[in-house]
Amino acid sequence: MINAVIAAVGIMLILSLSRVHVVIALIVGALVGGLTGGLGIDATLKAFNSGLGGGATVALSYALLGAFAVAIAKSGMAHALADKALAMVDRQHASGGSQVKWLLIGLLWVVAIASQNILPIHIAFIPLLVPPLLYVLTKLQLDRRLIACVMTFGLITPYMFLPVGFGNIFLNEILLANVARSGVDISGINVTHAMGIPALGMVFGLAVAFFSYRKKRVYDLEKIEQVEQVAVQYNPLSLIVAGVAIVAAFIIQLLLDSMIIGALVGFLIFSVSGIVKWRETDDLFTEGMKMMAMIGFIMIAASGFAEVMKATGQVQTLVESSASWINHSKGIGALLMLLVGLLVTMGIGSSFSTVPILAAIFVPLCVQLGFSPLAIVCIVGTAGALGDAGSPASDSTLGPTSGLNIDGQHHHIWDTVVPTFLHYNLPLLAFGWVAAMIL
Repeated sequence: MINAVIAAVGIMLILSLSRVHVVIALIVGALVGGLTGGLGIDATLKAFNSGLGGGATVALSYALLGAFAVAIAKSGMAHALADKALAMVDRQHASGGSQVKWLLIGLLWVVAIASQNILPIHIAFIPLLVPPLLYVLTKLQLDRRLIACVMTFGLITPYMFLPVGFGNIFLNEILLANVARSGVDISGINVTHAMGIPALGMVFGLAVAFFSYRKKRVYDLEKIEQVEQVAVQYNPLSLIVAGVAIVAAFIIQLLLDSMIIGALVGFLIFSVSGIVKWRETDDLFTEGMKMMAMIGFIMIAASGFAEVMKATGQVQTLVESSASWINHSKGIGALLMLLVGLLVTMGIGSSFSTVPILAAIFVPLCVQLGFSPLAIVCIVGTAGALGDAGSPASDSTLGPTSGLNIDGQHHHIWDTVVPTFLHYNLPLLAFGWVAAMIL
């Protein structure tokens, strides 16, 4: 009988690739997984419903960030930046605006990396920064699939390699802690050394993406103009208020660890200052929440899907059964463990949640196969990180889509999920396997 996790993730991915909406794909996948796992329809629905609350916080955060993003657009701050970029494009028209192109790509890359370590705001920057720049990116005819790959690289690579910010949580508090809890002596292990080669796989994937999406791609400028005001009146006061609101929102988020309160404070600053008129706040708030509605519902459905997978008890069964296929071969063992990690993370949508599940079974198996402690950390860490890129339910793919698809010209599956899967999961699988064999 087929494993429930394989059935659920398989159905979810097939439906998503067939352009069935991701929310529907997640619900159908969860039902198939629950029934295959022997839960029955009532228990499956109960598990799915109980899991919905897990995604509600992030969904509400995104809705409030959407409202905050619309308020920033109203102030003209982001458009002031876009205007500067457009002026530079016009001046460099003869050379195709290549300098501006690389400047914008570099900006998004740096901000994405900083959002994990230096200023750990994760995906909160995307709905604020990306939509106002879409007009410029479209004028440059930049392929948005490349931008999705650039941002996803910045959202994943820092936490799986640098033990700072979210990286400290993933590498030290989750990865090393769970490996140690499973009986391996981690004293003297440099976690950056352990994850260095897999991180190079991410760098390799990013380099390939620049080649894959090097050609220009034409998007409809009129569709952007319908959702993003290209000509916005702004003055020094509105720009100052916007700057204060953004700084306040980020500080509040860092202090309280809450995107919800941070975005709410930022929005209230706009309202109190008069940049957003009181009579306009209701419509503006609704507009912003609508902009992020799809992402929020996917995150809520993904939490229900993950809860059904856990309720079947077959995530652990999958991990355990993979051990019986290995037959004392280190090479086959490392490959199967990484593939199981890829499948589990693509279903659950979170590397942080996957590591504790995998470590409990994989660590004793690695010890039995004779892997060094450094290689064990590498295998479990890479198996957990695999699938974060390329998962329809991961915020590392949902985040880029939320910024790039405001005009309906960037498909979540074919323009974010598939490109990031091909450019990151495949190299990460290969580099992770090599690292496991040589560390």
